[in-house]
Amino acid sequence: MKRSGLLTFLIIFIALVFIGRLFYLQILNNSYTVPALNSSAVKVTYDYPERGYVYDRNGKLLVANQLSYDIMVIPREVKPLDTLDFCSLLKISKEDFIKKMERAKKYSTRIPSTFVAQVSKSDYAFLQEKMYKFKGFYIIKRSLREYPVNSAPNVLGYISEVNENMIKKNPYYQLGELIGTAGIETTYEETLRGTKGVKYIQRDRFNKEIGPYKNGMYDTLPVPGNDITLTIDSKLQQYGEALMVNKRGGIVAIEPSTGEILALVSTPTFNPNLMVGRERSKNFTKLYLDTISRPLLDRGLQGEYPPGSPFKVITALVALQENVINTHTTIKCFGGYRYGAGKDAFMECHCGTHGSPVELNKAIYRSCNSYFSNAYRKTIEKYSTAVEGMNVWSKHVKSFGLGNYLNNDLSVGQKGLVPDGDLYNKWYPNTRWTATYNISNAIGQGEVLTTPIQLANMTATVANRGFYFTPHIVKSIKGKKLNEKYTTPNYTTIDEKYFEPVIEGLFNVFENPRGTASWSKVKGIEICGKTGTAENPHGQDHSIFIAFAPKDNPKIAIAVFVENGYWGSRWAGPIASLMIEKYLNGETIRPWKEQEMFKGSLQDEYDKQLIETLEIEK
Repeated sequence: MKRSGLLTFLIIFIALVFIGRLFYLQILNNSYTVPALNSSAVKVTYDYPERGYVYDRNGKLLVANQLSYDIMVIPREVKPLDTLDFCSLLKISKEDFIKKMERAKKYSTRIPSTFVAQVSKSDYAFLQEKMYKFKGFYIIKRSLREYPVNSAPNVLGYISEVNENMIKKNPYYQLGELIGTAGIETTYEETLRGTKGVKYIQRDRFNKEIGPYKNGMYDTLPVPGNDITLTIDSKLQQYGEALMVNKRGGIVAIEPSTGEILALVSTPTFNPNLMVGRERSKNFTKLYLDTISRPLLDRGLQGEYPPGSPFKVITALVALQENVINTHTTIKCFGGYRYGAGKDAFMECHCGTHGSPVELNKAIYRSCNSYFSNAYRKTIEKYSTAVEGMNVWSKHVKSFGLGNYLNNDLSVGQKGLVPDGDLYNKWYPNTRWTATYNISNAIGQGEVLTTPIQLANMTATVANRGFYFTPHIVKSIKGKKLNEKYTTPNYTTIDEKYFEPVIEGLFNVFENPRGTASWSKVKGIEICGKTGTAENPHGQDHSIFIAFAPKDNPKIAIAVFVENGYWGSRWAGPIASLMIEKYLNGETIRPWKEQEMFKGSLQDEYDKQLIETLEIEK
């Protein structure tokens, strides 16, 4: 091609590119025609939508809205004013006025931000008549949350003002706007918040508003947030909270066939309405600084504890799967299990079998430490090295959802700990360690840590004979489909045939006169469960209980954890059986036991611990 021809081609090509780009910008893309945010000629205001309502699984309203009013400011439009008069109207000090103005200017001189939030209805009526005197200030309407039921603040969460860091991460928000900060309010923020509307108002050269910009062609209406229905049964939730008064711990109840969370109790708790209104910040600070009771800690999701004897269920299932025991394998227990020659190489047991043969069923309902220590050791020692055996064991345990985040729709959580061979290699780099080094894992002590929701999910998995649905807190969202991961089963590495004999043992925990929970048997309900006592270096041991019912076609699986509750049958067991009875029958036929739990308190134990801690710190 001649040079002249090439030059002509390049000129035509470049011209076509420019024409195409201009056509796109002027005809197809209207983003540049939207007026600049709060330019000198156009003022931008927002119309805030109503957040979605929240209901329990039975349609009971848990979270609603109430009208609120915010005083907004655009710093560059503020004219000289009578500061003392304005402060008197807003019920703030002159120092507060200066701080708020500096904050607003630092954010932006031309973009509106909240000057005073959440003015009362009575103050709004009075202020509305006076605001014309204070240029640059105006009032907008917002909706605040209100909680008709004083329950489940750890589930529901709360909303609060965005800060500058949040705005940098998500430019949708502006200073003074509200955002979900905890619970479902934060997990489902985009679903609940809706979409704010925008109005562009044109101003003349004297800065006077003269009407909608281009007849409102760029204005948008607010879109209300979607309503959400939770899986929570609010009656069961409140019942669990009442049973846990003056106790610290967590209760998690799950519907095994769906993974829906029926109750998620954490105590001590607080009234969710404390997180509403102008006192929210002050109330939050008080709750946050309570490092003794820690009411903001969701113990059901974040409390990591040794699982104790309920973990023996996993020990048995793994040993059965690895074919190192069967249902007729027996041992004799003489008050404990000796795993070495030293005087300290002895694990005590209180099963009370006194040397009579113990097989799997009896080992479960009598909670024999010796049997499960033997089963655990056989599992690890089946393989050529302890590292290999430990990794196989760890893989089986993790298939129950232990030692990992459950990937649910809850805003907080801990993954717990399920050790493996690599961990012990780090701990004993110069030692050829064996199963006896970590034998206490067999009975849920040692390095194993679980959260109450993981224990409840483990129980649901056993109830389902080998699979679970990811536990979740939202049942349905108006106009949206639930994520498929909540309706897809997760299978364990244990064959289904091994669950039935273990479940029979759990059933005998209640049904056999020598079972560790025979005292909690409920007439007409076939409950399968396991008591637990987790050793604790600080104060009394923890009280634990897991259970599901009915035995066949189970409707509820539950884990109860009571901090410093002495032993499983003292507090956790009765609470679990009462919760099951209440959920399945709607009432309890054991009012004396109910009152014992309602009125029972562990506050003396907690006070004793506090005194001991203070003395140590001295």
